[in-house]
Amino acid sequence: MAMSRSLALAFVFLCSAASMSSSLAAMDSFLQCLSASIPSQLLYTQSSPSYTSVLDAAIRNPKFLTNTTRPVWIITPTNASHVQAAVLCGRRNSVRLRIRSGGHDYEGLSYRSERPETFAMLDMVNIRSVRVDAASATAWVDSGATLGEMYYAIGKAGNRIAFPAGLCPTVGVGGHFSGGGFGMLLRKYGLAADNVIDAVLVDAKGRLLDKNSMGSDVFWALRGGAGESFGIVLSWKVKLVAVPPKVTVFNVPVTVNQGAINVLTRWQDVAPSLPDDLFIRVIVQGQRANFQSLYLGTCDALLPVMRSRFPELGMNRSDCKEMTWIQSVPYIYLGSSATVEDILNRTIAMDTSNKATSDYVRQAIGRDTWSTIFGWLARPNAGLMILDPYGGQFSSVAEAATPFPHRGGVLYNIQYMNFWSAASGAGDAQRAWIRDFYAFMAPYVSKNPREAYANYRDLDLGENVVGAGGVSSYDAGKVWGEKYFRGNYQRLAMAKGQIDADDYFRNEQSIPPLVAGK
Repeated sequence: MAMSRSLALAFVFLCSAASMSSSLAAMDSFLQCLSASIPSQLLYTQSSPSYTSVLDAAIRNPKFLTNTTRPVWIITPTNASHVQAAVLCGRRNSVRLRIRSGGHDYEGLSYRSERPETFAMLDMVNIRSVRVDAASATAWVDSGATLGEMYYAIGKAGNRIAFPAGLCPTVGVGGHFSGGGFGMLLRKYGLAADNVIDAVLVDAKGRLLDKNSMGSDVFWALRGGAGESFGIVLSWKVKLVAVPPKVTVFNVPVTVNQGAINVLTRWQDVAPSLPDDLFIRVIVQGQRANFQSLYLGTCDALLPVMRSRFPELGMNRSDCKEMTWIQSVPYIYLGSSATVEDILNRTIAMDTSNKATSDYVRQAIGRDTWSTIFGWLARPNAGLMILDPYGGQFSSVAEAATPFPHRGGVLYNIQYMNFWSAASGAGDAQRAWIRDFYAFMAPYVSKNPREAYANYRDLDLGENVVGAGGVSSYDAGKVWGEKYFRGNYQRLAMAKGQIDADDYFRNEQSIPPLVAGK
């Protein structure tokens, strides 16, 4: 009996050693394969002196700097052939890739894994050019460019062209476009993804594809359907939009004592029905609501609209600031003293970690509930809410026209966010506030499903389950997928089945493949 047990233990040891040896051999083989096609200065192993600085350079949430599964290799390609080589080497050696453009993924899934996994990160920081053609009002924008770099290039090309995307200038184009992407031009010109007219994709076979060669279903899926699920988009061709030479911005803060509850209650009905040249969002924090606006026109033209449509806000001429569209980009997000050149800065302060989630509102929330909400915002360790109005031309687009389904009937989107410093601990109290407030809001937001925005990724909504054959489960993915994509989830899974049936491009919330006939 003792001899039998000893033999069994020896067998287990030998099997474990063989498995480890095989794994190390695959790792060596992967690196050798990469080195044959990619210059060594673009490759970093965990023992490389620059590994940590390269990895941490675009981590935007300090809580992911430690205690997480990191890439075994970092690849910083400079051209399409490097990306193709990374995919082919990865497939050959069973090493998955995660793709980072700007590092703003709310759960850090572009550079880390929730579970133990051997993977490489493809950092797109060196593929970031922006080529603007003002005459045709189009641009090619590489995935590694930031929104700030894109906006700056567009602003340099003319003061009557713009692009409708997000507010934060350090966000990477690749992830932003892949999940939809919206900002102050949303109601008139839609999402960033709505304005994508071509793309260059490296698929799971290492092929370089454009709009025509990838097929209509995959091109549809890339534009707002979690694009990292389908391959690696190197570059996006976008159509630029027209703006006047002068736009108007305003910030009007209203405290609870000044009537914020009544003004917010009214805002819910007014903001989605205003002319689509006018966008008024609200940041609600503590006992104050800050109404922040961009209007495509002059102050003289805006004032009569505000007096007739939203007098409750009390906005007047002294609140107006006229400027060019490109000047409005830093003004709105970075503050009144920021310059246009500031949007080229790729670094951000790393003094606070954060947690976020989202909701959609289809029926206006009552005044009494808003009073209770301000009570939540007055609690210790409370976070904030950002309310972005829908309506306008954006909401007239059919739900199935793009993967992004939150269109007609939506009044506004809510982003909940909370912050904590390292000195205050691991953020347990702040995360609990988000969790409990989200539960409180359930009766007042969309239902069946309770909708969420894919670019405000939240793993608390659900994670993929990898089943037989190493493929993510379509049915398990519905838990989170239908919240982000509603009825479009199935079509996204079918597009995934066409381009990546083996589920090579996978993370905790990537689209699972659904293959016809299986």
